[in-house]
Amino acid sequence: MTHDISQLIDSALEGDQKAYADIVSRFREQIFHFIFRMVKDKAQAEDLTQETFIKAFRALASFNSDYAFSTWLYKIAANNCIDYFRKKKLATTSLDTPIKAKDGDLQRDFPDQEQGPESELISKEQTNQIQTAIDSLPAKYKQAILLRHSQDKSYEEIAEELEIPLGTVKVRIFRAREMLKARMKDQIRKH
Repeated sequence: MTHDISQLIDSALEGDQKAYADIVSRFREQIFHFIFRMVKDKAQAEDLTQETFIKAFRALASFNSDYAFSTWLYKIAANNCIDYFRKKKLATTSLDTPIKAKDGDLQRDFPDQEQGPESELISKEQTNQIQTAIDSLPAKYKQAILLRHSQDKSYEEIAEELEIPLGTVKVRIFRAREMLKARMKDQIRKH
C-alpha cells in the first residue's frame, strides 16, 4: 500500500470530505468495470459500485493496512455481487410451482394485478414522500441528485455543469443517496 493512500484513509477517517472523494475517484472506475463484468448491466453495476463505496466507508476503520486497499475494495465489490445474485436467484421461483405441505401440494392463488384506485393512491403517496425527502436535502446535494436521476446526466456532465471536480460530484451524490435512504426509513417508521 502506498504511503499516499494510507494518508487518504487516515484523513477520511478524520472526516475529511476531500479524502473520501479522492478515494472514490481513484478506485471507482476499476471497481465499476470489475462489477460490470460480473453483472453485465450498466445501471446495476453503477448501483453496486455505489454500494461498495458506502460499505467500504462504513467499515474503513476496520481496514488492515498490512493488505492492499484495492484488494479490500475488490473483496467488498465481489461480496456485493454475490449478494446481488443471491437476491436475484431468490426472486426467481416459478409461480406455477405448487407449495409442499404435509397435507399435499397447495396451488397458489394470485390476486388480480389490475391497478385499482388504492394502488394508484399508494403510488402517488410514495412519489410524494420521495419528492419531500429530495426537497429536504441541502441545496448542493439536491442539485446533484436531481441532475443525476431526474435529468439522467452523467457524473462528468454534472461536474461540467456545476463547475466542480468529478470527485465532488460523486461524493455529493453518494451523500444525497445516504440522506434519502435515512429519510425514507424514517418515513416508513412513522407510518
